[in-house]
Amino acid sequence: MDRLSGSAHLMIVSDLDSTMVDHNDKENLSLLRFNALWEAYYRHDSLLVFSTGRSPTSYKRLRNGKPLLTPDITIMSVGTEITYGESMVPDTNWTQYLNQKWNRDIVIQETAKFPQLTPQSETEQRPHKVSFFVEEALEIMDVLSERLEKRGLDVKIIYSSGNRGIALDILPQGAGKGQALAYLLKNFKVDGKVPINTLVCGDSGNDAELFSVPEVYGVMVSNSQEELLQWYTQNAKNNPNIIHATERCAAGIIQAVGNFCLGPNVSPRDIRDSQKCKVDIFSPGHEVVKFYFFYERWRRAEVVTSEQYVQNLKSVFCPLGIFVHPSGVEQPFHQCIDSMTKLYGDKQGHRFRIWLDRVSSAQIGSDTWLVKFDKWELSGDELHCCVTTVLLSLKQAEVPDGFTWVHMHQTRLDGSRSRDQTVFCF
Repeated sequence: MDRLSGSAHLMIVSDLDSTMVDHNDKENLSLLRFNALWEAYYRHDSLLVFSTGRSPTSYKRLRNGKPLLTPDITIMSVGTEITYGESMVPDTNWTQYLNQKWNRDIVIQETAKFPQLTPQSETEQRPHKVSFFVEEALEIMDVLSERLEKRGLDVKIIYSSGNRGIALDILPQGAGKGQALAYLLKNFKVDGKVPINTLVCGDSGNDAELFSVPEVYGVMVSNSQEELLQWYTQNAKNNPNIIHATERCAAGIIQAVGNFCLGPNVSPRDIRDSQKCKVDIFSPGHEVVKFYFFYERWRRAEVVTSEQYVQNLKSVFCPLGIFVHPSGVEQPFHQCIDSMTKLYGDKQGHRFRIWLDRVSSAQIGSDTWLVKFDKWELSGDELHCCVTTVLLSLKQAEVPDGFTWVHMHQTRLDGSRSRDQTVFCF
């Protein structure tokens, strides 16, 4: 990845449904915990990879409904499509590689002979993936594989449990989540940028290949499907680098980070006392994540309101600092804080969450940093994003360790204007 000048400190490769995303967690709390941890401590020198069975259409639909971060790399359609960055630029070399001994038309012809196979939706049918639902996958896998081989194809048949029963995917033999990851690692090695540590995360049968990639750490989240647990018992039970977490989904991923000592594993969302939000890692990213978590809790009335909190907040914002509102209007920081105090508890009992994405920082002076990020705010059913730029400087020697906020500028991602320009909310 061009974003990093050297090897990634950590690369997390995670399945989405029931691994990174807990569909039983309506508040998405474990996912928000992971988001805060990643943006505070890892985004600047690590890589986030989503590896999902979903098609691009289905993946984008999930992102629209869940507070997912922007990954550096996206592996979709059970390892048959690899894209890079926010723009999801496709890897054409991987596509050409998968064309070997693959003919989608022949796969369609042969599978039509099996009435047990129920085709999945058209959006899940991809150039190198043909997908079905089936009640008993093992009964037809061997027969189907043999027939396709006789037609000159070299395919792989993968099944996994899901909300709608057993999903059966037919792919080129060289495809799959594990092969896609191995391909990425090979490219990193050619570039001299192999990640220092790689953690793979999954919950179902189509994730098993990830755990077979050499020299990676692995976590099966506590809610893993039986077929993955059976694979683990048969193939990796004595592998100390693979654990079965006691926590569900994203919480299990955080647990694994701590278990394998891969880096910080306490999310800023888990630190309830703002006076104890001190870490050993010097991180402008942590500074902005910490503030917006406090801001969320303030409006949800999850902190005790006090004048001391307000004064502590003002001590980290430069008295001469300016906040440029998305409307284009400017206001001094301390006036914004005074406005914020009046909003205490206005979201209590309501659906209100804030998370940051794509946090990046650059040192532009001996004691000055420019931090840029996307600030997402969910209020009821309304979701808004502001591209935010913050100028931070180191506090003076007589002030405790940390940063002073010097300037902030926000722009609505969708170009819309705030409906209430008289209330200056961060």
